[in-house]
Amino acid sequence: MAEFVTVDRGVAEGVAVLRIARPPMNLIDLQVALEAAAAAAEIAADPGISAVVVYGDARVFSAGDELAELARFTPEQARVVVADFQAALNCLARVPQPTVAAISGYALGAGLELALGADRRVIGDNVKLGLPQIKAGLIPVAGIRRLSLLIGPAAAKDLVYTGRFVDAAEAARIGLVDEVVAPDDVFESALRWARQFTGGPALALAAAKRVFEAGTHGHDRARSEWSALFGTEDQQVGTRSYLADGPGAASFTAR
Repeated sequence: MAEFVTVDRGVAEGVAVLRIARPPMNLIDLQVALEAAAAAAEIAADPGISAVVVYGDARVFSAGDELAELARFTPEQARVVVADFQAALNCLARVPQPTVAAISGYALGAGLELALGADRRVIGDNVKLGLPQIKAGLIPVAGIRRLSLLIGPAAAKDLVYTGRFVDAAEAARIGLVDEVVAPDDVFESALRWARQFTGGPALALAAAKRVFEAGTHGHDRARSEWSALFGTEDQQVGTRSYLADGPGAASFTAR
């Protein structure tokens, strides 16, 4: 039974909320990371979920790594847990449904690394983001590559090497986030984006996500994913509907 991460299916039809609740600051230790990964796997396996909102609470998304735990790790313990910790923080990228991180207050360290795996990031205009692990003599274990792909190597190196925080305006300017709203509107704005996928072409969306995740091999992966969609019920229905009635009229079944 998870202690700090829950999956709420009752907020809106077809949308799940993956919620981190480890007050007061939602710090991420190995347990929280593994619980988030288990919740993401549960969501991924549920055909009734069309999209996902990842959320902390109205005060804070996550203020980062649980340094008290990291300070206790021996070198051997660190070597044992690093693969699981890295994979857990990358869990949102393995969810086939569209995902959006709704960020209030702070998204720092491991919290930002988790959010980097989402397809979209919505923040309040008072938010601070950053990867300050360097100031603890460490580095981000899961976020460096994703950050570099998102905002470019030079900007990513600046944030990782300095460990500095960025405010909402800079985060939007460098492409770290996709939407900046009033603090009270963060969750609803993320939910609004997620709801547009309810009843959508789940197979095609999942295929598109796998192509994005393929990175430099994306062209090859796109060929296999594109051809694999032919013969699915969604492709046949969607193509016929688009021809007859234009975009947006098809009813998809994920088959």
